[in-house]
Amino acid sequence: MTPSELQTYLHDHIPLSKAMDVSVISIADDGVTLNAPLAPNINHRETVFGGSASAVAILACWSLLHLRLTAAGLASRVVIQRNTMDYLAPISGAFTARSYFEAGANWEGFVKMLSRKGRARISIGAVLEFEGREAGRLTGEFVALGAGL
Repeated sequence: MTPSELQTYLHDHIPLSKAMDVSVISIADDGVTLNAPLAPNINHRETVFGGSASAVAILACWSLLHLRLTAAGLASRVVIQRNTMDYLAPISGAFTARSYFEAGANWEGFVKMLSRKGRARISIGAVLEFEGREAGRLTGEFVALGAGL
């Protein structure tokens, strides 16, 4: 899948991504980078609303897992089970969210569990960047449910 195809998928299937004007910057096996502008995500302090920052980070993580499962030919539904978000600095312009597999995330074990049990959980993180600096960090537990669940 290309960045353009992923962006279209997100806008068609997760309408909030379109309302937030999220764009896909890059896709790799180990991460997805999304971008979002300030205007549709602004708060009363003229910085990015915390919920928007968190949503873009979650979208980056969700996208990474969705793409990897699709590439592996594993039909599933991906949901977030829990997350923590650390806001490290105000964001007063366009920002990015780059996802990655957390240290200790076991992709092979995750795939094996999904295939065997129809359900699997994995830790994925994202870093928010604004003007070349880290502005936030998300850690999340994502669950894939087999096509029949």
